[in-house]
Parts: sequence; C-alpha cells; structure tokens
Amino acid sequence: MLDQNRNLFHPIFDDKRDTWVFDLDNTLYAADCDLFSQIDRNIGAYVQKLLDLPPDEARKVQKGYLLSHGTTLRGLMAEHNVDPYGYLAEVHDIDFSPIEQDPALRTALEKLEGRKLVFTNADAPYAREVLKRLGVDDQFEAVFDIHSAELEPKPKREVYDKFLRDHDVNPARAVMFEDMARNLIPAHALGMGTVWVNTGTPWGEADHDADKIHAETPLLTDWLHAFLNR
Repeated sequence: MLDQNRNLFHPIFDDKRDTWVFDLDNTLYAADCDLFSQIDRNIGAYVQKLLDLPPDEARKVQKGYLLSHGTTLRGLMAEHNVDPYGYLAEVHDIDFSPIEQDPALRTALEKLEGRKLVFTNADAPYAREVLKRLGVDDQFEAVFDIHSAELEPKPKREVYDKFLRDHDVNPARAVMFEDMARNLIPAHALGMGTVWVNTGTPWGEADHDADKIHAETPLLTDWLHAFLNR
C-alpha cells in the first residue's frame, strides 16, 4: 500500500495539473454510506431473475462480468442481449437518502483550482442526483456517463480517448480519482496523475499495479484537504 502523505509530493501533482477527473460511486462519496450496496443488490436481483439462478450463483456471474467486461451491464449485453436502458433504470431505482450533503467535500472542491469533471460508468440522471445530494452539483463542468461512452465502460482505452476528445482535456494537465485500480491504468498510460481511493474490496483492487498509481487514500475528501494544505 502506498503512503498517501508521501505521495502528496509526487512530482506528478505539480502546478501544471489543472483538470480534475472524478469517478462517482465509492469515490466522490464514502463507500461506507452503503449507497452503492443498493445498486449492487439490484444488479444481483436482475441477474437472478434473468438467468434463473440462486443468489450465490448470480453473484458469481455478476462480479465475473464486472471483471471480464468492465461492468456487469456490458457482460449481460454481450452474453444475453440485455436492453441497457431498461437495466439502468431498474438497477438505479434506489433510496438516495443515505447520501447527505458533504460540506468538507464542497470546501475542497471550491479550493481546487481548475476544471472538474465526472467520468462514470453510471448514467447521468443517477450521477446528477448523487451530486445534488452531496451539495456539489454546481462544482462540476460536465458528467461523462455510460451513454456518453456509447455504452462501453472503463477501463476500455477508447472510452478514455472519447472522454478526452469530448471535453478537450489534455491528459498531461489532468489528475484522475478512482476506486477501481484497474481503471487508473489507461489514465496513467495517457499521462494523467492517478489517485486510487482504496475501499478495501477485491474488485476495487483487481489488476492493482502500484507503478500506475501515484497516490492512494481510503477517503477522497481527506486526500484533497491534505493535498490543498501540503
């Protein structure tokens, strides 16, 4: 595990970096609020119903597709011709009340100079509701979602290329924050600074490569405040 404080001073985080790219789920909000666990259960229920599987077998399929295709959705589309629009509507039908306003996050984002964008495998309506409930929706220039990516998920390299083109982002001036270590590998290859939000999950750590991660933290807000006061 990296020493997050030592890596606050990694030369990649210099004054040239002025574009800040954030994943959404379990990154902009803390994983322990359990919002994503609702989606996780909905995905499991969807797989159970679609494939007529018991819960433990559906769980294996769900996480297997996540690791092999980037998202469970992409695996279901490839293997079972699932309608992505119906799937996204069903799995994002959740109770958003666990997400509360986060003044510490807002303060950090306000102090973070430059452009701020969300780059997520979720869809934009869900992402905007999360940002609104966090009280930071006005801090972001844009949301690049799974539809912007033409239903191709991170970590596919072409998705990153499209994100950079669509939003005129110079990767040499950007830093990416992400809870899935594998999603930082293409960002690193493009020249972005990389910060891994380590939530302690096996899928978050999948394909972890310390050489592709410039800093690590269990909580985004703590890292941002430490960085801003380094």
